Amino acid sequence: MTGIRDRTFAELDTATLYAVLRLRSEVFGVEQDCVYADPDGRDNEPGTRHVFIDDVAGIDGPAAYLRVLVEPDGCHRIGRVVTGPAARGRGLATELLRHVHGTTPGRLVLDAQTYLEDWYLTLGYTRTGPDFDEDGIPHLPMERNG
Repeated sequence: MTGIRDRTFAELDTATLYAVLRLRSEVFGVEQDCVYADPDGRDNEPGTRHVFIDDVAGIDGPAAYLRVLVEPDGCHRIGRVVTGPAARGRGLATELLRHVHGTTPGRLVLDAQTYLEDWYLTLGYTRTGPDFDEDGIPHLPMERNG
């Protein structure tokens, strides 16, 4: 398994935070042409975890990333799941999610891009509602009970 980093906002150094925000911007903003306020005020919440892999040969900085938020009802929300173009096809996002499954008790929720539904199903998630549009990209709500 690749080395996984699991950090709070306070534990992120400036260079790592910059690299994470750059990766998210490159994929969501540029590649997917999705204009939205990525720094949404939740990255620095005390319970937010930033989970990433940054030791992939030939890639400078985080190759894959996701964040885990604590919701008001106590469940955990996975979001900003992203793998850089040069790192795709290596199973890194699966490694990140399996890490979260093993370190996060209770119910996990997420809003998946619809084309990824089958992949999330293989990881134990189930659909919990109808498709919806989020910033011009089709999504669907899913959950996993751990």
